[in-house]
Amino acid sequence: MDLRRVGMGDAEVRPLLSGLAQEYDSRYGENAEMTRASQDEFDPPSGLFVVLMDGPTTAAGGGFRRYDQTTCEVKRMWTHPAYRRRGLAARILGILEDAAWEAGYVRLILETGPRQPEAEALYVARGYDRIEFYGHYPEARAFSLDLSRRTGQVEGAPTG
Repeated sequence: MDLRRVGMGDAEVRPLLSGLAQEYDSRYGENAEMTRASQDEFDPPSGLFVVLMDGPTTAAGGGFRRYDQTTCEVKRMWTHPAYRRRGLAARILGILEDAAWEAGYVRLILETGPRQPEAEALYVARGYDRIEFYGHYPEARAFSLDLSRRTGQVEGAPTG
């Protein structure tokens, strides 16, 4: 798989965003989640978006954006259904954690919905702590990671 740093407007991201929107609609019904972040929020140096490509197929991806001076928020994590249960989400999350640390953040936060138990299990397995929801959805499961507690670099993490 080829890891790429991309802009949210890049062609490789379109299938991810489309698939994620369909995922949200199927799990939660029609919602406005995909309108709650602008493309430029994910631009370096305060943000980042990465994808894993399997040839022409966007297999997985995600990004982070600035939340405050010391905290970033992971958003738009998604894995193509044909590539699930292969550890790609964990790989993307590890890459984002490392890149957030390199960008100067000391804390990472994220939210997932109550109908995404696989995402919640991933965050717990990676050592995230549950926190109070902070976004638009009171039923959301929110998590935080102290980036200084990271156990090491993730293979394939982008640098520079």
